[in-house]
Amino acid sequence: MLPWTTYEAMYEAALKQPEPFWLAAAQRITWKQAPVTACRTRADGWHDWFPDATLNTCYNAVDRHVENGRGAQAALIWHSCATNERQVVTYRELQGRVARFAGGLRSLGVEKGDRVLIAMSTMIETAIAMLACARIGAVHVVVFAGYAGPELARRIDDVAPKVVIIASCSFQGQKPVASASVLNEALATATHRPQACVVVQREASPAPLLPVRDHDFRTLEQSAPAEPVMLRSEDPLYILHTSGTTGSAKGIVRDNGGHAVALALSMDLIYGCKPGDTFFTTSDLGWVVGHSYGVYAPLISGCTSMIVEGGASASAIRALCHEHAVKCLFSTPTQMRLLRQESRNLSGPVLPTLARIFVAGEYADPTLLDWARSYFRKPVVNHWWQTETGWSITAHFFGLPESEPVSLMDDIGRPAPGFQPAIVPSVPDELCGEIVLSLPLPPGCLAGVWKAREVHVPTAYLDETGRYYRTFDEGMINADRAVHMLGRSDDVIKVAGRRISGVQIEKIIAAHPAVHSCAVVATSDELRGQRPVAYVVIEAGRECPPSSEEIIRQVNDVLGRWIGLREIRFVRQLPTTVSGKITRKRLLVS
Repeated sequence: MLPWTTYEAMYEAALKQPEPFWLAAAQRITWKQAPVTACRTRADGWHDWFPDATLNTCYNAVDRHVENGRGAQAALIWHSCATNERQVVTYRELQGRVARFAGGLRSLGVEKGDRVLIAMSTMIETAIAMLACARIGAVHVVVFAGYAGPELARRIDDVAPKVVIIASCSFQGQKPVASASVLNEALATATHRPQACVVVQREASPAPLLPVRDHDFRTLEQSAPAEPVMLRSEDPLYILHTSGTTGSAKGIVRDNGGHAVALALSMDLIYGCKPGDTFFTTSDLGWVVGHSYGVYAPLISGCTSMIVEGGASASAIRALCHEHAVKCLFSTPTQMRLLRQESRNLSGPVLPTLARIFVAGEYADPTLLDWARSYFRKPVVNHWWQTETGWSITAHFFGLPESEPVSLMDDIGRPAPGFQPAIVPSVPDELCGEIVLSLPLPPGCLAGVWKAREVHVPTAYLDETGRYYRTFDEGMINADRAVHMLGRSDDVIKVAGRRISGVQIEKIIAAHPAVHSCAVVATSDELRGQRPVAYVVIEAGRECPPSSEEIIRQVNDVLGRWIGLREIRFVRQLPTTVSGKITRKRLLVS
C-alpha cells in the first residue's frame, strides 16, 4: 500500500528526501544484496542508482512469482491480429521456457555483457528471448521487425551482437513477409558478423535454415535450464535505439536495478495495478512502451500482461478486454483515432473490469480524449514520457487515494517522483519554451548512450551547463505543476507513435544523384497523428528528374514502408537563415 494520500505529499517526499524515498521504493524488488545507497554521482558526472546492490531482473519478473504461489496465474496473453492465433502462458510455464532458452543461448556462447539482437514482431517468443537475455546477463537489443535491410545492418554494426534472433516471417496486415531475406540482405552489407542466428519458424512462411549459422528456436528451448545470474544494479539490461536531432540512431542503455524499481513503483502509483490484474498494451515490443509495459513492468509487479501482434481493430480490443478481464488499457492516440473511425456507428462496449485507459507517444487532442471517454465510459488520460526516460515524466496518479482533479485530465499530468521539469524560454520572460529536467534523473531513465561498443555519458541530451537533461519538447508549466505540451523543438516526426528523424529521411533522398537539396517535415495525419512530407530541389539542368514514386521507393527500400512517406513537393529553393541553415518551421507554415 502506498504511504501517501495526496500527490503533493508524494512528490515533495521524493524531492526533499530522495534517498529514503527511493530506498523505500526499492523494497518492491527482491535483491541478492539489498541497496544501502540510492544514488551515486560518478566521476564522469552521470549517476548510478542503487550502486551497492545486486539482483536479477528475470528472477524478479518470473521466478519469484512462482515461488510466491503465482505459478498457475497467466503471465502473458498473446493475440495475433494477423493470424488470429492466441496463446496463454502461465508464470510456471514462462519460467521453464525462459530458463531453457537461456540455456540454449549459453550453448551458443552467449555470456554476461554480450549483445543479442532480436528482430521480431510482438510474439511470446520475443518476450521469452528478452527475459532469457536478462536471466544470464546478456544485453538484448530489440529492433522493429518492419525495418528494411540497410537499417537493420546499421543496428547490427552498432551493437555487434553475438547472436541475432528472428522469426521466419513478420506480417503486413495479414500478408506474411519473409524476415530471413531481410536479415540476409542486412548481413551482406554489415561489417559485423554474429556467431549465430536463431529462427522462430512460423507456419505462415517457414524459412530454410543455413548450415552452421542458423539454429531453430524450438530446439534451443529444449536445452538444460540456466539459473539467474546476479548482476550489479548498474549493469546494462538492454539497448533500445531511438532517433535524435542528428538523424543517427542513438542506442539508449537501460540499467537493471533502477529500471526494476521505477517500473514496479509506476504500476502501483500511476496505473493503479496490483498483482493479479491484467494490463493490456497495444504497443509493439520493439518500442519502449512494449519493453516497459508489455513485458517488464506487469511481470515484475505480478500482473498478467496482454500483448498483440499487428494493429488491433476496435472489435478485437473490445473482445480482448472483455474476455481477459483487462483492468488497464495502454494505447496510442493513433489507435484511438482508428477506433473512432471504426466505431462511428457502434455503441460503446460494456467492460465492467476496465478501470481506465492511458495513451502516450504522440499528441492527443482534447476532442479525441473526450470521444474516448464517452465511448468507453471510463477515464482516458494522456501522459508524457520518452524512450530515453523509460517511464512517465508526467502522469495522472490513480494509485493515490485522493482522486485527480478533473481540471487536469486534459493535460499530460504532473511530474512523476524524481522528475523536476523547468522551462527554458526561447524569448526572455515567455512562459513557454523547451522543457528541461534537473539532474539526476530518477531511476529507470537512460543509464547512458551506446557508442563505439561502450556505454557513454549522454552528452547530446545535456544543456551547456551540464546540469539539465534536454527533452527537446516544448511546453509550459502551471502553478499546480501541470505540464502542457506544445510540440517538438527538434526534427523528430512521430508516425503512429513511432519516432523517426526528418534528417534520417533527408539523407536517403539527398543520396539520389538528381537531388540538389531537400528537407523533411511533419504534417498532421488524421489516423497516424503525423506523417513526413519531403520538399525536394532538383539539380539544375536535369532533363529527367526523378518522380515522386521513385523517391518514395528509395526511402521505403532503406527504412521500410511504415515511414508513411507519400508526398513529395518539388520546389525551386528551400527557405534558409542568413547562415544558410534550412528553416523547417517556415515549411511547416507553408
